[in-house]
Amino acid sequence: MQISALFNTGKYKDSGIRHTLDMWHGSKSLAKKIHTAGQHKGCEELLDWTRDICNHFWHCCKSADTYDEFIELWRGVLHHVTGEHEWALGVCQHGPLPQDSDQAWMKKGSEAHVRLAEIILDARRLKNVHKYLSFRSTAEFESFHNHMHMYASKRFSFTPPVYAARAMLAGLDCNHHINRPPKKRPDGSLQYRKVFNKKSHKWSLYTIKEDKDYAYVKDLQSAILERRLSTRSVPRQSKKRPDDPR
Repeated sequence: MQISALFNTGKYKDSGIRHTLDMWHGSKSLAKKIHTAGQHKGCEELLDWTRDICNHFWHCCKSADTYDEFIELWRGVLHHVTGEHEWALGVCQHGPLPQDSDQAWMKKGSEAHVRLAEIILDARRLKNVHKYLSFRSTAEFESFHNHMHMYASKRFSFTPPVYAARAMLAGLDCNHHINRPPKKRPDGSLQYRKVFNKKSHKWSLYTIKEDKDYAYVKDLQSAILERRLSTRSVPRQSKKRPDDPR
């Protein structure tokens, strides 16, 4: 909030820098609001719609280029959750819905629907919508931070040269493996991992990536040896001790 204030009304207002917010964090914040509202009596059905509403938020931010386009798409969710897919000022953009779906529609004007409308039309949230329309995410940056924690844990202290070397190793690891293809079974199908979300009470599937190969290590070792040979002499032969089994 403090950073947003600096770009909205503070000293960076006229800097020409475009301040954007992470999509994943915006969706997570929305899910928390819905989950909190779903804890109230008579609003339990909101929990069944958490994932769908968050997905709709992603869709609106990705499809809309302006604030007005976003609002037109975003308000449609209040009609969709009640089973109304055509209304006076718009229509749902989804295709045919499955007939065997067990998800119950909300009753228009019910306690759950009113609380959802308060979340969807929250002025404070809509005020920052334009910062999500760039559809940007810090996922890859956070992935690099995870690599940094593996190579240079915060629980240990390092001298500046050692920390710099570990940071470079983390960068090599992250850049080499960031675009790994999904892992496949012998029959060619993709491998998935299921994760249970305690808030939405639903299971989610995620693709498993191929194992890391660290193919760059051999090139790194060769570069180290060449650097060593070019800077100082290395004995070509070593004298063996009499008791050396070689």
